[in-house]
Amino acid sequence: MAFLRLLVQLFISFIFLQTKQCFSSKQSPILLPLRTQTHHHISTRRLFSTSTSKSTAKILFHHNVTLTASLTIGTPPQNITMVLDTGSELSWLHCKNEPNFTSIFNPLASKTYTKIPCSSVTCKTRTRDLTLPVTCDSANLCHFVLSYADSSSVEGNLAFETFRVGSLVGPTTVFGCMDSGSISNSEEDAKTTGLMGMNRGSLSFVNQMGFRKFSFCISGLDSTGILILGEAKYSWLKPLNYTPLVQMSTPLPYFDRVAYSVQLEGIKVNNQVLRLPKSVFVPDHTGAGQTMVDSGTQFTFLLGPVYTALREEFLLQTRGVLRVLNEPHYVFQGAMDLCYLIDSTWATLPNLPVVKLMFRGAEMSVSGERLLYRVPGEVRGKDSVWCFTFGNSDKLGIESFLIGHHQQQNVWMEYDLENSRIGFAEVRCDLASQRLGY
Repeated sequence: MAFLRLLVQLFISFIFLQTKQCFSSKQSPILLPLRTQTHHHISTRRLFSTSTSKSTAKILFHHNVTLTASLTIGTPPQNITMVLDTGSELSWLHCKNEPNFTSIFNPLASKTYTKIPCSSVTCKTRTRDLTLPVTCDSANLCHFVLSYADSSSVEGNLAFETFRVGSLVGPTTVFGCMDSGSISNSEEDAKTTGLMGMNRGSLSFVNQMGFRKFSFCISGLDSTGILILGEAKYSWLKPLNYTPLVQMSTPLPYFDRVAYSVQLEGIKVNNQVLRLPKSVFVPDHTGAGQTMVDSGTQFTFLLGPVYTALREEFLLQTRGVLRVLNEPHYVFQGAMDLCYLIDSTWATLPNLPVVKLMFRGAEMSVSGERLLYRVPGEVRGKDSVWCFTFGNSDKLGIESFLIGHHQQQNVWMEYDLENSRIGFAEVRCDLASQRLGY
């Protein structure tokens, strides 16, 4: 009987590899509309379990907005909505019906749902990049636990299933069927079915589906946009500027080797380069200090010395243009302490200095409303509260630079796994979506 089970598992693995190979060779670009979802949870930083003072197991880190895509899963197909997250590997879905959940995946209703036993090759070898080691539950199934930076967690069992993206049926895919955990139970969180892990790990959605390149473009008007899986070649798209992904062959306790890690080399404010040593942007011997491009994080967070220098220079260049909110104890999202009062009747923001992130080989410009965020519900008389969209990583206990999706608005972002690089170019993403029929 044990020998028969082994043969079945080897057969499933063979079919998975063959299907993925076929799928990769014939694929054409798949387009999916992106929507925004207001959340009080979803923070996607990987945690590294150590006993050192740098542990980030207990911090408050919440997002207001995430990007979601709609697709189907199972046979017959079930509609699901997933948070797009380039900072996570394993995709997972709510599989247990809770009173406040409006969207779950019901594995019992799918003919193609297959549980993964803990004795399988998939459970033993393909889960090595996950944050925490998988275990064997009482039913001898492959059990996973994922921890996030706001101290929440999700857990469940790994399974095989078929995802459908647009009109395309993907290969058999490993995902997490989440049936327990301490994830937020807010009404907004319950509207999404789960999370789409899109990093460079072997179990990420993009790798399992066989796409070696994907792009997205987020509108600055309403933060909706378009996700393109596969090669995106359009005559109206400007040439992209590329920065290479940082490769780390040696495991380090604070370096996420499957993240989209790039090298930040400096920051300019209206062409004034911040006076900082190059060393502050380079990861140290533990891996702390890496720069990650992350669609699952809303804003951008910089390590303390860099944030302080940027804050001071931005304050200097906006003196007489913006009125500072003089409330020393007001810190938006626990890390953003530079906020302003702006007349609620103003239709547009005043002219602001442009912040340029200087990556190896390319620069990303952040301007206009990508620099300031209007805090919902925060008013002072006739004024609204707007906060600088760069925060201090140190206040979150995060030992890294995070480039969030708010700074990526109206930027065509290409994640090129084939050539280990990230490309970007400024574009009106609302017009790009219209050109692509969305």
